[in-house]
Amino acid sequence: MLKEFKEFAMKGNLVDIAVAFVMGAAFNKVVASFTGGIVSPLIGLIFNADFKDLKYVITEGVVNDAGEVAGEVAILYGDFLTNVIDFVIVAFVMFMVIKGITRMKKKEEPAPTPAAGPTDNDLLLQIRDLLKKQ
Repeated sequence: MLKEFKEFAMKGNLVDIAVAFVMGAAFNKVVASFTGGIVSPLIGLIFNADFKDLKYVITEGVVNDAGEVAGEVAILYGDFLTNVIDFVIVAFVMFMVIKGITRMKKKEEPAPTPAAGPTDNDLLLQIRDLLKKQ
């Protein structure tokens, strides 16, 4: 059973998926920092506020002694929009990667070589010509 598991785990596709998963997680952190550090402040200039802090307050909360708001009910649409931007960036980059891989695979496929012998039409024409001679 251990041998079978080792064979399964060491298959090329499974290792490729594991590497892609780790790289995807790291790439997601890069995109999140890009969105949080560059995109959000630029969009925040439009709203004249920090983009991640944008929210629609449904019920006001009470400020406690520590200066924190307790009991507030709000829709955090700024955080949601940041995550949507992250998703769009990751999806676009993955689209470009897949498109590049597909393009490379098409170049690798050799063009089919034409048949060296005569085609069916050529053979039929030869038979017709031989029958006319008789």
